[in-house]
Amino acid sequence: MRKHIKNILLVAVMFSATIAFSQDRKNDTINTGVIDVVKPYTPTISDAFKVKETPTLDDETTETKKVIKYNIFSFRVASTFTPAKGKAAVVEKRPPAKLFDNYATLGVGTYTSILGEIYLNHAISRTESVGGYVSHHSSQGGIEGVQFDDGFSNSKINVNYSSRLRDLAWNVEGGFQHQMYNWYGVPDSQVAQAQADNIDVGHSFFNAHFGGDISFEDTYINSGSFFFRRFGDNQGSGENRFIVKAKVDIPVNDVEISTDFKFDYINGTFDRNYFTNEELRYGNFQIGVTPTYELKQDDLTVNLGVSAYFLNDKESGDSKFYLYPNVSATYRLVNDVLIAYGGIKGDLIQNSYYDLATENPFVSPTLFIMPTDQLYNAFIGLKGKLSSNMSYNISGSYLSDRNKALYKTNVVKNVSPEKSYDYGNSFGIVYDNLDTFSVAGEINVDVNRNFKLGLKAEYYTYNTDNEAEAWNLPDVKGSLFLDYQINEHWFAGANLFYIGERKDQIELEGALQPEDLITNVILDSYFDANAHLGYHINDQISVFAKANNIANKAYQKWQNFPVQSIQFLAGATFKFDF
Repeated sequence: MRKHIKNILLVAVMFSATIAFSQDRKNDTINTGVIDVVKPYTPTISDAFKVKETPTLDDETTETKKVIKYNIFSFRVASTFTPAKGKAAVVEKRPPAKLFDNYATLGVGTYTSILGEIYLNHAISRTESVGGYVSHHSSQGGIEGVQFDDGFSNSKINVNYSSRLRDLAWNVEGGFQHQMYNWYGVPDSQVAQAQADNIDVGHSFFNAHFGGDISFEDTYINSGSFFFRRFGDNQGSGENRFIVKAKVDIPVNDVEISTDFKFDYINGTFDRNYFTNEELRYGNFQIGVTPTYELKQDDLTVNLGVSAYFLNDKESGDSKFYLYPNVSATYRLVNDVLIAYGGIKGDLIQNSYYDLATENPFVSPTLFIMPTDQLYNAFIGLKGKLSSNMSYNISGSYLSDRNKALYKTNVVKNVSPEKSYDYGNSFGIVYDNLDTFSVAGEINVDVNRNFKLGLKAEYYTYNTDNEAEAWNLPDVKGSLFLDYQINEHWFAGANLFYIGERKDQIELEGALQPEDLITNVILDSYFDANAHLGYHINDQISVFAKANNIANKAYQKWQNFPVQSIQFLAGATFKFDF
């Protein structure tokens, strides 16, 4: 009991002391004073840490992985399948066509037409070959409404020899041509007089030529050529033409200047002029030099050059020097899709009786021949590919020609006609300064190697100085061609041409009234459609059929000269080797 009393007293004493101490603390006060800050407070940001997207788990549940046991119950299955060996796919190839070195063609058609051609070629050795061809195309005529013979004939023969060596290749060739035409385009007002005079409207041309060319490898002299032609007719006319050309790279300060050299000589005579019996002579020679420097940078290509000519007229004795620009450029705007091009060039064009008669075989043998001074030909355009098998070309040009040769119907000699071409049924040449503006568009489609299509259209405007019109020049030209290999045997094709209006004159000699002297004539535009169809019987023999002027219009290509209406021709081609 004493022990418990002792403990109770001890607890009481401690409780009393605690109360007394608490009372003393209540009576204390806070003493004021100055606090000196020894160092200013500089807060800092603790290092940031990135919370891991995949936290590390240290618990026993995660660390402990269950043990999974796999049991596969396999047994054999009988199979009769045998896999085939793999085989690479291949593109089916068409067997290569058999090529022949020679062929012969023969065809006959309406208007008693005959078409024949033979081409021969023989390899003497690996580097030498000899060849030649003979061709003939004629028609007996029979155009409805024509009162005179309207047949024609064109025959050619040619032989050639070529040799190819390691550093050079050369070729020589020669040939002869004979052509026969008729001045059948007598105006209606002169038919009775011409029949009364019993005129012979037939006339013929002939020419013999000889030439050659040579090309070199890895030399400054790239190529050279020469050509001589003797051309004449059965009216006593004759013309000689001799041309020499060379292309040389001239080094200048580590830069090569591509330079073309040209020598052109012409000389000819006509028995008379159109109005008198005085002989006509013409002749000149030209020496031309055309240096060109090509500059390429990325997608831009520029050709900078000039053309210089020296002309000596043998008949007048006059000499003259001509200088023309020769600048062109192309720029690839979008790779091969869009290519811009343009330039300005000039030239001294040598006119000849052969060239004029080839374009218009109804000219009279009374022409005055002189060269054309083409001051400039400025052009600009866009070309490219619309797809892998379709290309296009859009262009515009402006030409300025001095002494441009224009075909014009000769004066009708109704007073004293002497020749068969004096009845307004022939053409002469007039010269004038002509400015020509043209716009052209072209599309070519190669769907595949079996189908090709081309379409082209051109529009022209002319401005003359002396003549009333640009005689016999069309305002619009259009063409379309189609070539289709239908299958291994059948093939077909078509050619369509459209020529716009042209203008000409009829001038009467000795008319009673002045207004009857000259009459302007507008030649209608015309459309000419031609098609052919053929069949390859085998590798060597083919047959074909052609239809020309399908629209069946006897249109006038030249004034008073209607063409044959629809024509049919059928034939065969034979290919062979010796």
